[in-house]
Formats: sequence, C-alpha cells, structure tokens
Amino acid sequence: MGSAADSPPLFASPASQPIREHFRGKNRSLTDKVMSVADAVRQWVRDGDYVCIGGFGVNRLPTAVCHEILRQGKQGLSFAGHTATHDFQILCAGNLLGRGQTLKRVDAAYIVGLEARGLSPHARRVMESGTVECVEWTNYALAVRFKAAAMGVPFLPSHTMLGTDTQQQSAAKEITCPFTRERLMAIPALYPDVAAIHVHEADRFGNGRIRGVNVADSDLARAAKRLIMTCERLVPTEEFRRDPTSTTIPFFCVDAVCEVPYGSYPGNMAYEYFSDEEHLRTWLRVEENLDEFKRFIDEMIYQTKDFTEYLHRCGGFARLPKLRRQELMIDSPSS
Repeated sequence: MGSAADSPPLFASPASQPIREHFRGKNRSLTDKVMSVADAVRQWVRDGDYVCIGGFGVNRLPTAVCHEILRQGKQGLSFAGHTATHDFQILCAGNLLGRGQTLKRVDAAYIVGLEARGLSPHARRVMESGTVECVEWTNYALAVRFKAAAMGVPFLPSHTMLGTDTQQQSAAKEITCPFTRERLMAIPALYPDVAAIHVHEADRFGNGRIRGVNVADSDLARAAKRLIMTCERLVPTEEFRRDPTSTTIPFFCVDAVCEVPYGSYPGNMAYEYFSDEEHLRTWLRVEENLDEFKRFIDEMIYQTKDFTEYLHRCGGFARLPKLRRQELMIDSPSS
C-alpha cells in the first residue's frame, strides 16, 4: 500500500460537522421554489463547484441542467461519474472546444462509455488530454459515498475495492474493524456542492416523485448542499398529501424546482418515453471530428435559448410520440 502522502486526493471534504451545520441552517418553510432552469443554474451552480448529476446511464437525466451549465460557461467543476453517460458527454463539450474548461476533476466509476452504444470520442479525447484530474472508484463505492453523506457521517466501512487495483487508484483507506479485526475499506462521504435530479412529478415546494428505481438519487438528494430538481410536470401539493409515501425526495432537500417536459431526452424516462437512439448516434458520430462537433454544440446548445428550443432544433420533439409508444410497448424499439 502507498503512503498517505502519495495516495489519490479527495476532491471534496468528507467532514460531517460543517455539513451538518449547513443543513441545520437550510430553510424548511414551504416556499415556492419554481423557476427556470437558467435561473436555477445561475443561482445555485458556481464556478469551482463539485457537481453531481442524478439518474443512471441514460435513464432519467436532468439534461436541461447539463446544457445550461455549458450555456452559462461554468468553469472548473468537479464531477462524480457514477455511471455517467450522456450527462458526462455533454459536460465534456465544455472542454477543448475553445470555451474554457468546464470539467477540472472527476471521480470516475463509469465515464466515457454510453453503454452498448459505444464510447464517446470527445469524452475520451478530454480524459486522454491530461487536463482533467481523475480518481477511480467502483459504482458501488460512489453509491456508498452518497449513503454516508446522506447519513451525515464522514465515512462508511465496506468490502468494495478491497484487494483490487481500483483500491490503489481511489482515495479510500484500508482499516481494521475494531470488533472483528477484519480488513475493510473506509469509503469517504461525498457531499457535493450542488446536484441536479430529474423526477416524474414535483410540487412547487420541492416534493418529488420518481417512478421506478431511483438508484442512489434518494441519498444524493440528502447529500447535496444545494439541489436543483427538474420534473416532467408540476402537480398540486394535494397530490403528495393524498399519497405521502410516494414522495421520493422531500421538499426540504430542494432549492429549485424547474418544470421541463421530456427533460431526460435523449435519455429514457421510465413509463414516459424511450431513449432517442438516433440522436445519441448523431452525438457519437459528430464527436469524431473536432470541428464538426464544435459546430454541432454551437448550433444545438450555445445558440439555443433553452431546452425546448434544443428539442425542436434537433428534431427530438417530432420523434417523442414514437419514443413514448416504444416506452409503453405499443411499438417495439426497432420499429
């Protein structure tokens, strides 16, 4: 094992007491938090922040927030790559294209790949450039980091990574259990400065519902110092009061609520719409040539005012009825 001096760094402090003080001071009143995505990113995402994006793979992505981070030119961000696919692909477009450096540090479990679709040429270009500092983890290790943060503790013990090469590339520490003398890994808490999570339904105060699996988003919502929630639709608070057990994310975790219909596009939204495989292939194709990709990003993100305009400009809005039929299994994905 390497010494503490040469072990990989932590990009965010796992200290729990300062965070507990921060959460103690958060406003828990029922205030109207509805705003535009542009206003939410302007108010709650700052240069140098540690940013976490909810969802998993291309499922339930807060795509509009990722676009707006680019559009507003946020710089020097740290990022958690917890099975990050199209979200990471978008944020990497803020590097090496002449608009500064959106990403500076990455805690990586799964990045660059878009699962069975292949590797993102530009995300690979960015990570191979040597301009982004990277520390490696397993998917489960990052989930444990969010769990520790949600619990308000500085670390949790786990067997994950123990005895692997990933252990050596991570910032976790090997410890001995004081009760059993077993070898364990101390997985540090991850308290992001800001997170963005897309949900199916939300009310004006920030109560949110996720249908289907939420992976680590319940913990992420409780770990983040600031949280932007985008939703497919706003619903009255009475809907949450009628069925309070369906609330996945409670209002007191949330700082901004943004209604963004089709907000996971081109990703999948369970029970709403299938992923737009055609558009994801377009991203992968145009990324192969840097000049073509720069023109694509300029046209689709920097020259659009918001996510709705992006949907129309890329042709996604016209394809959404078919994507909805595919998700509801009215059509097959190959039809």
